[in-house]
Amino acid sequence: MPIHDQGYRRYAGSRQPHGGRWWVIARAGLLGFLRRRALLGLLLAAWAPFVVRVVQIYVSANFQQVAFLAPKAETFREFLEQQGPFVFFVTIYIGAGLIANDRRANALQIYLSKPLTRLEYVVGKLAILVAFLLLVTWAPAIMLLIVQTLFAGSMTFIRNNLFLLPAVTLFSLLQVLLAACTMLALSSLSRSSRFVAIMYTGVMFFTSALSSTVGSMTGRTQMAWLSPGHMLEQVGDAIFRVRPRYDVPVGVALLVVVLLIGASVAVLERRVRGVEVVT
Repeated sequence: MPIHDQGYRRYAGSRQPHGGRWWVIARAGLLGFLRRRALLGLLLAAWAPFVVRVVQIYVSANFQQVAFLAPKAETFREFLEQQGPFVFFVTIYIGAGLIANDRRANALQIYLSKPLTRLEYVVGKLAILVAFLLLVTWAPAIMLLIVQTLFAGSMTFIRNNLFLLPAVTLFSLLQVLLAACTMLALSSLSRSSRFVAIMYTGVMFFTSALSSTVGSMTGRTQMAWLSPGHMLEQVGDAIFRVRPRYDVPVGVALLVVVLLIGASVAVLERRVRGVEVVT
């Protein structure tokens, strides 16, 4: 049969912009986790405190006898603090295997082949965990602000507490980034997601216990900087304009949080590398 010369033809497909390939990893991860019933149950449980707060706001808005239940700025600080255990469990459930599973399957060299860069890979993995953590911190807190305004029928509370929206957003981001970056860094150090979960639990509980033990022995809380969780609480108190609970300057507390996030990024930069095959 005759062979026809095809010659050169221009590429007719669509071209994706540079820097957006992380969304492929993020979308696949988000859809994959949303199919897990255990995670959906955990997310529903994480929204249970929101339902309780909604009932509290409704009762305080409609019954003058219980006006003491009316929300204040401290209410939103307390709510985000109550979400701490759910942040812990969601971080372990989702984050422990994000990179460890790829290392176990030797898939990093496939992911990091062109055109996907290391930064896009890490951002894609980070986006998965950050999205779910914001769903149990920032999202319900903002919904509480909206619910309070609807039940009150006015913007008085918002006008009197204009700092709440940026405060909720800033503290939620710090809370989420600290958990997500720390977990991803630990996940890049091992091939076992179970071992990563144990390491993360050990780091969080050991530092907290060490800080509390030193504080009880000395009778002061100046050594609270040993615990990243305590330093996050200290920064949160400053953001929401409530009395700090530790004898540590807010600048030092913020520095500890930022340094831990920076150290996690440094670990990721060192550990997330493709295997180069030399022939």
